[in-house]
Amino acid sequence: MNKIYNLVSNYQYMNKSLIYSTITGTIVYFLLGWLFYGILFTDLYPANEEHSMLFVFFGCLFYVLVFSRIYTRWAAISTFKSGAKAGFILGLIFAISMNFFYAASNGLNLEHFVTDVFIATVSTALTGGVIGLTIRKTK
Repeated sequence: MNKIYNLVSNYQYMNKSLIYSTITGTIVYFLLGWLFYGILFTDLYPANEEHSMLFVFFGCLFYVLVFSRIYTRWAAISTFKSGAKAGFILGLIFAISMNFFYAASNGLNLEHFVTDVFIATVSTALTGGVIGLTIRKTK
């Protein structure tokens, strides 16, 4: 009976941490995107009338959900430092990958490539740190 209680208790903790870390991470990632792409580096991806902030928000939500899921279920990450380190590595790999896809259809602009990889890596590292910290606080 004790094993069943521990299993259910652990499952509830994971759900609570997953939900809270996804919410806080999404807010941070969305705001960092607004800061970097909307204020500091506006020429990197010029805005047009067709951009939907709702779809950008959902993109942030599901991207962060992947990190929250990895951190709570598989990696046992629950500090700002470990979350930021994992976020840095995963963000760097993902950013390089996505920029190669972008370059395949739009041509390679090395300055754009390096700048976007830098922005994405910093954003994901900070977001990963917040996710890790949130997990620690919701244990």
